[in-house]
Amino acid sequence: MPRPKIPLAAQASPDEIEQQFYEALQRGDIEQLMAVWADDDDIVCVHPGGPRVVGPAAIRATFDGMFANGSIDARPDKVRRLHSHGCAVHSVLEQIRVLTAEGPQQAWVIATNVYVQTARGWRMAAHHASPGSPREVQEVAEAGSTLH
Repeated sequence: MPRPKIPLAAQASPDEIEQQFYEALQRGDIEQLMAVWADDDDIVCVHPGGPRVVGPAAIRATFDGMFANGSIDARPDKVRRLHSHGCAVHSVLEQIRVLTAEGPQQAWVIATNVYVQTARGWRMAAHHASPGSPREVQEVAEAGSTLH
């Protein structure tokens, strides 16, 4: 039976929830990690190259499996934010540091984190991560375009 979620401040912003998510990954803290998620059966997580994982129990199981090998040194970089009434979408370039037989290595993951405002405050509703490469460090963006 899962332990109760660690309470987070109801007034926490999407940025603060995101910070707590990445801190939980870096510490391998499953309770703190699950505390950032919304209480909804339709929350979704997609790990790089993996299937769509739906619901709190399934999401917890995937992170439990990853944490069995240690914490995940994922650090958000170049966050792009789109906030609206009750919803926030963050496009994140994640820098992943791993220790291999050849020594420390660095990898990149492109992630989209979706936050919704709930009765408990802002919470994560979706985390979708895709494999990246060093070229993703450089963004391709339109300059000066206006939609009419």
